[in-house]
Amino acid sequence: MKFLRFALTCGLAAFAFSACSKQSDSAGGGDGQITVGFAQTGAESAWRTANTDSMRSEAQKRGIDLKFADGQSKQENQIRALRSFVAQGVDAIVLAPIVETGWDPVLREAKQANIPVVIMDRKIQTADESLYTAFIGSDFYEEGRMAADWLAKNAGDRTNIVELQGEPGSAAANERRKAFADAIAKHPQFKVIDSQSGNFRRAEGKQVMEALLKKHGRNIHILYSHNDDMALGAIQAIEEAGLKPGTDILIVSIDAIKEAVQAVVDGKINCTVECNPLFGPKVYDAIEKILRGEAVEKVMYNKDELFDSTNAAAALPTRQY
Repeated sequence: MKFLRFALTCGLAAFAFSACSKQSDSAGGGDGQITVGFAQTGAESAWRTANTDSMRSEAQKRGIDLKFADGQSKQENQIRALRSFVAQGVDAIVLAPIVETGWDPVLREAKQANIPVVIMDRKIQTADESLYTAFIGSDFYEEGRMAADWLAKNAGDRTNIVELQGEPGSAAANERRKAFADAIAKHPQFKVIDSQSGNFRRAEGKQVMEALLKKHGRNIHILYSHNDDMALGAIQAIEEAGLKPGTDILIVSIDAIKEAVQAVVDGKINCTVECNPLFGPKVYDAIEKILRGEAVEKVMYNKDELFDSTNAAAALPTRQY
């Protein structure tokens, strides 16, 4: 009987030591490697490419095993990827959601598997905030407000606006549209005469702008674009129509990718509001804290700037994306 009690005690001790070692390893404190599943929206823009590069390069720098899934702009692909990550038993999941709604069932599966989820870049709408541990992104509403405020100060007597919207249903498109509308409403001289989606893509931005120019011609005074890629596509359409972007049509955009900041320097874009895509360090800092059992803020934002003719040239040499 004494031998059995001794054997049982030893077995329980060994199990407890094994469990503690596994928890320590998953938190990066032992020899174990952290495994992170990352469900990206796709590769629809230069901003998105820079975002993916930041996540990949930072993971490599830290020795994190990153399992990457390209959603190809389809929510069902991302949901499938999340279920795959849960089945593989990753230590944490990062989701850059294509749209705001429809995530609760798969996030509930991750929670039941005790896998923390970090929502990155775009917010989600959920009935249960406990389904994800943290959101790390940009303040899309603030970006839209900054763009509208710049126009109010710099548009002069130009009033008619066309809007190139981002991907329908995405947080970025929803919040940038609402913020711009809210701010413009305070200045009754402005009027949005048309608003169409270019899905954050350069080619579609060009196509939509071509259609808008055929429809409205010189009645277009201002272009507000939800991202730089669509604005750069629109510039091609404006030039092909024999007009001068930045002069005949004021252009205000969001993202501040290096190509757009150069366009500001060249006078083709009048203002671009930054949306910093370099989330890698902040995301993995948060994940490492979560896996160590430390508290993290529920909502964390990157700080964004605005670039126009007053500061674009000075900023250009240091742009990383």
